[in-house]
Amino acid sequence: MWVLVFFDLPTETKKDRKASALFRKNLIKDGFTMFQFSIYIRHCASQENAMVHIKRVKSFLPEYGQVGIMSITDKQFGNIQLFYGKKLVEQEPPGLQLELF
Repeated sequence: MWVLVFFDLPTETKKDRKASALFRKNLIKDGFTMFQFSIYIRHCASQENAMVHIKRVKSFLPEYGQVGIMSITDKQFGNIQLFYGKKLVEQEPPGLQLELF
């Protein structure tokens, strides 16, 4: 599973900028990486693990702004087509997930 967090946060005031920066720092602290400027992603081993991280993101939502959270499977994520301008970019295969039982 992949968890994607999309956000559009206000940055007009110093307080807004601080809240926006804190939200991004919390995402990174929870293992998310930047996919695009306002889209962060995280790989999860299972739906249950994804729900843990979704709950965690909900716990540090900023007071203002829009945030969306979406879960997709590895296969769906693998079907993403990325472009730089009109040039199709070859997508790197996802890293191997080590699971300990």
